[in-house]
Amino acid sequence: MAGQIKILNTFIHNLSMEETLFLVNETIKNKESIHHVVVNAGKIVEMQKDKQLYESVNNSDIINADGQAVVWAAKFLNKPLKERVAGIDLMENLVELAYKNNHKIYLFGAKEKVIKKVVSIYTNKYGKNLIAGYRNGYYGKDDEATIAKDIASSGANMLFVAITSPKKENFLYQFKNELKSVNFIMGVGGSFDVISGLTKRAPLWMQNNGLEWFYRFIQEPKRMWKRYLVGNSKFIYLVFKEKIRGSSL
Repeated sequence: MAGQIKILNTFIHNLSMEETLFLVNETIKNKESIHHVVVNAGKIVEMQKDKQLYESVNNSDIINADGQAVVWAAKFLNKPLKERVAGIDLMENLVELAYKNNHKIYLFGAKEKVIKKVVSIYTNKYGKNLIAGYRNGYYGKDDEATIAKDIASSGANMLFVAITSPKKENFLYQFKNELKSVNFIMGVGGSFDVISGLTKRAPLWMQNNGLEWFYRFIQEPKRMWKRYLVGNSKFIYLVFKEKIRGSSL
């Protein structure tokens, strides 16, 4: 496993996309299991006050920097990362890898019509043998153990959970042992909405310049203003605070 950096009480592995894919592929080949998570500015801010989320993220096996802001912050704090590994890009690469290696995936999350659309898209592209199972992301706390059991018995090699934070991180961490039969487990946030066509992803130039959050914000301003405008401002404040603290040591 590659080395880690630590910024704002958050551990992040210094891995490229290619290196992350290699580790996941080796895990499946060796019939082992690995728990993956991505962090962005908003999630790191929430981790400062949410102890359960902090534990769920920092105890994962692979932690990638999903947001470009995190990559910039790491460089600013003299702890540079190789590159951003966006969760949706990693998922798409892994789904293709699963198809090539005759592995199966389980899709968990989003609304019923969205998850069915994603299943349809992947089935048309890769064939019906790819999908081990799926279910929407609407459930009660009492349903979690049964859901984890169903996923574990599905024969899936990879699990992608498209539920909001901190719910998905806490679910995966809490049921990590029950899901040991699944070689790779990962939270993918709103990725199913993008893949299904419900929401659009930012153009590549905006992704590369750290403006993907703004593109999402202008699509859903009422729902996203607090997460992005307030969250990003807090992140910038915390990064500068850590920089000053480091300079004074």
